[in-house]
Amino acid sequence: MNLAATALGAAGAIGVASALVSVAVPRRTRSAVAGAGTALAGVAGLVAGIAALAGASFSVTWTGVLPLSGVSFTLDALGGLFVAVTGGVAVAAGIYGIGYARHGLDSRPVQAVFPLFVAAMMAVPAAASVGTFLVCWELMALASLLLVLAEQARRPEVASAGRWYAVMTHLGFVTVLVGLLVFTAHARGDAFTALRQAHLSPATSGIVFALTLAGFSSKAGIAPLHAWLPRAHPEAPSPVSALMSAAMVNLGVYGIVRVGFDLLGGGPRWWWLLVLALGVVSAVYGILQAAMNTDLKRLLGYSTTENLGLVLVGVGAAGLFASSGQRVLAGVALAAALLHVVNHAAFKTLLFLAAGSVVHATATRDLDGLGGLRWRMPVTTALFGLGALAASALPPGTAFVSEWLLLQALVHGLPASGVPTAIAMPVAVAAVALTAGLAVATFVKAFGVGFLAKPRSVGAERAHESPASMLAGMGVAAVACLVLAVLPTAVLPAVGAAAGFGDPAVRDAVTLRLAGVAGSVSPLLLAAGLLVATVAVLGVTRALVARRARRVARVWDCGAGPMSARMEYTATSFAEPLQRVFDNVVRPETDVDVDHHEESRYLVAAVEYRRRVPDRIERRLYTPVLAAARAWGEAGRRLANGSVHRYLGYGFSTVCAVLILLAVTR
Repeated sequence: MNLAATALGAAGAIGVASALVSVAVPRRTRSAVAGAGTALAGVAGLVAGIAALAGASFSVTWTGVLPLSGVSFTLDALGGLFVAVTGGVAVAAGIYGIGYARHGLDSRPVQAVFPLFVAAMMAVPAAASVGTFLVCWELMALASLLLVLAEQARRPEVASAGRWYAVMTHLGFVTVLVGLLVFTAHARGDAFTALRQAHLSPATSGIVFALTLAGFSSKAGIAPLHAWLPRAHPEAPSPVSALMSAAMVNLGVYGIVRVGFDLLGGGPRWWWLLVLALGVVSAVYGILQAAMNTDLKRLLGYSTTENLGLVLVGVGAAGLFASSGQRVLAGVALAAALLHVVNHAAFKTLLFLAAGSVVHATATRDLDGLGGLRWRMPVTTALFGLGALAASALPPGTAFVSEWLLLQALVHGLPASGVPTAIAMPVAVAAVALTAGLAVATFVKAFGVGFLAKPRSVGAERAHESPASMLAGMGVAAVACLVLAVLPTAVLPAVGAAAGFGDPAVRDAVTLRLAGVAGSVSPLLLAAGLLVATVAVLGVTRALVARRARRVARVWDCGAGPMSARMEYTATSFAEPLQRVFDNVVRPETDVDVDHHEESRYLVAAVEYRRRVPDRIERRLYTPVLAAARAWGEAGRRLANGSVHRYLGYGFSTVCAVLILLAVTR
């Protein structure tokens, strides 16, 4: 066995062993055992993924484990990338969870499921047959559902989020199951090697791709199948939110790439136009919802929908280019998508863990009630600021290079042949540019309103810094963000190997130059230039100030007295200009209540302003479906009234109808 096989086996063994041990040990050490086991499993998975990316692939089959097909695992470069990403997220979340779980989340079921969830996620990209893949996928879904429900005794919203997640994830599983069964029915077996050799008609391959795309898009949180994500991610414990948002949703992208590019060998243009359209809608809609939200973790959940939408834009563009024979552009687009998967995993892990630190210290997620955390939580503030910069797609942010690569592929694809491509590429470029700008506004709001200025609630005033293990977990994610921001050239060869179209760039020590198309960038030089410019400005400012006598004066306050928290921008007021611009898209609901003094209606006693930005896709799509299901259930209740005579009548009528049908059709 090679290094990849040994490390992946060790990851699974550590995950299972730590789950069993955490059930047996006393409560005071339970979180340490589960957290350390999760982190060690993550390290082993990271090693296995890196080894597979370096070429140490393996294949193993056990025929007697599952009926009919057995269990088969193979780890190639594509699977290795996703195993490595999952392992890296697990390291940070496991270390963080040691301190986080000690505050009411150290029950046996929660701590036992935590490392099992990580092991199941690592098994999904290594599955090499339909049966193995579906079993691992369902284990991952069940483990994550149990973790989402971990705090249901504390908050009633958790149960509702769990129901949404359970229904959506299993409907997605059913569509993936049906699609892969149709695929397997036209092959000589359910092994991926047999599926690659299957000869499907265009109609059958289109059905397989459409069904699997729906299921995998649901897992990735792509609009309009995203309704579970902004509910489940905020209500789950923060280390679980990080694992789900930075690792689990990536496996939806893995499924689309694996089935579309590998097993089906590419496909017609309409497949990838559909993927591109889903990505554009998801990216724009997700960031608009994030920009309007005041719930910190819900904001980050919608940001996940946006970033996975950008990934699908890259995947769809790669499929379009590959279908027209432009393999160079296809390689750049798919490498950009997979690099963004890696970058998003790094900064979203950091942001969710930092958000959990805020909730741990203040007991609130409402940005309108935060503020003043800079002095009370300096380390968490600095780490969240780093994560916000990484997510904003500005140099030297982590997402900058992947989104730059994506734009390069789209821009160079503008002259491509075909009317659909000529229309799709400019729309995609505009969508990526719009989401980048809105992302900056969103994270300026989250960081500026949530961490700076004055505290706006008792919880924010009493905030305290998190324990050392939580800070260490955030620190691991922060280091990953910094490395990916300034040295993306170190990981791009591995990403190119996973994409399967060849290396998309030519590199030297600091500069990344695209291969086959014009374009180059040097993130390290950009970061160094910005750092030098910042130090120079600060130095010149200090030198000028030092020459003058320092005077202390009170800031002019318009005669209103000292500034208070009520005079500051809230998250709601900060987003109000954006709300006006996109009013026809988000359709906010506002309500103003004015209370007057009893003595005179001209004297106002209080004004209460409420604003809600509903999810329009959920309202237009899911509300009618739920209403129809509820009406169907009420009708069923009227039919099943407990009368034996009525049930006998139902049976007699059904038998008669079947006999009449057989008599007519024969």
